[in-house]
Amino acid sequence: MGNRTRESIGSLFFIHFNLYKMELRTAERKQAKIKMGLQGPSGSGKTYSSLLIASGLASNWDKIAIIDTENHSSDLYAHLGLYNVLSLQAPYTPERYINAIETCENASMEVIIIDSVTHEWENILEIHGNMPGNSFTNWAKITPRHNAFIHKLLQSPCHIIATVRTKQDYVLTEKNGKHIPEKVGLKGITRDGLDYEFTVMFDLDIKHQATCSKDRTGLFVDKPGFIISGATGTTIKEWCESGTSNEAVVKKIYGAVTLDELRSLYQRHPEFRQSLSQHYTKRKAELTNGEEDFIAKPEN
Repeated sequence: MGNRTRESIGSLFFIHFNLYKMELRTAERKQAKIKMGLQGPSGSGKTYSSLLIASGLASNWDKIAIIDTENHSSDLYAHLGLYNVLSLQAPYTPERYINAIETCENASMEVIIIDSVTHEWENILEIHGNMPGNSFTNWAKITPRHNAFIHKLLQSPCHIIATVRTKQDYVLTEKNGKHIPEKVGLKGITRDGLDYEFTVMFDLDIKHQATCSKDRTGLFVDKPGFIISGATGTTIKEWCESGTSNEAVVKKIYGAVTLDELRSLYQRHPEFRQSLSQHYTKRKAELTNGEEDFIAKPEN
């Protein structure tokens, strides 16, 4: 085996080892963009409530975009403000939803309302139902397409509000030896488990009352039903902006007075390493005159 081959194998091992290296850090909440859902039956006010929340999240109405699959229902509330509408037509494929989100992102929108995500799931079900062959195997072919849409939704740099249609849900209960369907409430028309992906999930009833069925912010825990307003969005925005920001970490970088302090900061904020690498390098050079590069060299 030649020296070059040995070096290549050694480099691959070194890269592999450091890719899977684990490290502990102190828990710290970062600034975030809200990913939330509103679900309810027709007439519960999902679109209207989403626009009110968006008005509290955005700096201005023209920074709000609504991806409309609900037959232009978003235009009914144009009196609220000069928000933007992207009318999405059938087929409601995951890829078309992804393109719509990217269009809004490229237009520098701050809040994107997806009204609704139900059409994407119904499209997935239709595709699956028309596929020949084994049903289980077919799910393995189309699930990645749905997952790509969910990933795009969750990773967007914008606030995301997704509306979900609901339908009456039933369970089978045994009575006198017979299985009888029994109503147990409303269920979102989307893939099971989508609500777990959101930070907040509001349930709206036909009287427009909102209750929170999922809340990682702690803002709406045990709160009785209420009518959503722009203040709801403002409250959520304040929570989103209360965490650690890029600007706060930059101040800490230039406030570090020792190399150990700078290294500790670098380890504590892995999510900012790439975006703030120039600041780390500059401060490191100021502290050490460029003699040691703890950023470029993986630690043992």
